[in-house]
Amino acid sequence: MSETPQNESTDSPDFESMTRDIAEVPAVEVIVTVAVNLMSAAAVKLGLTEEGEEHKDLDEARKLIHALAGLLDAGATEVSSFHAAPLRDGLKSLQLAFREASLIPDEPGQGPGEKYTGPVYG
Repeated sequence: MSETPQNESTDSPDFESMTRDIAEVPAVEVIVTVAVNLMSAAAVKLGLTEEGEEHKDLDEARKLIHALAGLLDAGATEVSSFHAAPLRDGLKSLQLAFREASLIPDEPGQGPGEKYTGPVYG
């Protein structure tokens, strides 16, 4: 008997199945999921989780908040206000938390994502 592997890579992802699955997901759901992931990552980098200071990195948080603001700005017309309003509220909360966590706060309008949202005051 020859030793031919029946399924060479049982650990590799099934890209055909993944593509088919993502094709069935509405664009709004993808946008909202990405936004929620950015929000969660930013909260961790701001030290807002149980571990707090252990993962705090304001430089990383700035990048994530800025990316979130850009996504919400670009996607605002694509998602309904039902989805957009809570995401904008979450963004503003993260921007305020960033301002509070900064030793030297940015000038209003210069904080992360404020290029897209306008100034955030604490």
